[in-house]
Amino acid sequence: MYYLYHIPGKKIGVTRNLNDRVTKQQGYATGEYEVLYSTEDIDDVSFMEIQLQKSHGYKVDRQSYKNLINKNNQMKVNVTAQTTTFPVPLNKLKGNLLDNKGMDLSNSFKSIILDEDITEFITKNARTSMFNDNRCFIYNKTLANFAEDLANNRIAPKTIMFDKKKKKKKKKNKQSVFDLIRTWASDKGIYKSGDSKTQYIKLMEEAGELAEALLKNDEPEVIDAIGDMVVVLTNLAKLRGHDIEACVASAYSVIKSRQGEMINGTFVKKTL
Repeated sequence: MYYLYHIPGKKIGVTRNLNDRVTKQQGYATGEYEVLYSTEDIDDVSFMEIQLQKSHGYKVDRQSYKNLINKNNQMKVNVTAQTTTFPVPLNKLKGNLLDNKGMDLSNSFKSIILDEDITEFITKNARTSMFNDNRCFIYNKTLANFAEDLANNRIAPKTIMFDKKKKKKKKKNKQSVFDLIRTWASDKGIYKSGDSKTQYIKLMEEAGELAEALLKNDEPEVIDAIGDMVVVLTNLAKLRGHDIEACVASAYSVIKSRQGEMINGTFVKKTL
């Protein structure tokens, strides 16, 4: 299965392994990204990736996903006496290596099976081909030396080091106000027994209170009503399986480059 995923404000990509590619390597937990589409049709998902990259204003890949891998979802790697060449540009190398974990990269120096540590090493040491910007390579001897040191425990696996750093970082992070809202809502049983439709009704009630506060020019009530609406929206998003941060980021990724003008106190987007 191919998954078309979206990291709001960052990128849209395709992978066959969300956990390896998005969570382990890019550091985004479930809820911080969304799966826009899933299919077993590589042509379909490749077309959708390019179209959505364009519509969201992200950098569009020079090659479609289907052109980077063969029918068995393995890159057509070319191993010669001196080098191993990958049919992808450097900026797409890591993601495609992750999608091909377990691939045999053995050369004349050593038998090598692609894993996360080998992926990290190749990504950091690969070079763009002088003949084709859409290809990159690594020297076989360099890769073999790293694999040998790794196998003999002469160097620490980088994936283990990475995981430890990430765990320490998480301990230092303070909870955001949205985390506190979700904890409160969970304790109150809102996520267990609540319903997104009732939260929407609650949102309309809070919107009514905001309207009344605006008409009365009651600033403390305006602040209170806006805060209540954000709380309700946070819970509504969670009940639908989303985090409000991701929803806001998604909206911003759309509006950040929007053109328009102010008309009678309202921003009106420019249309073709």
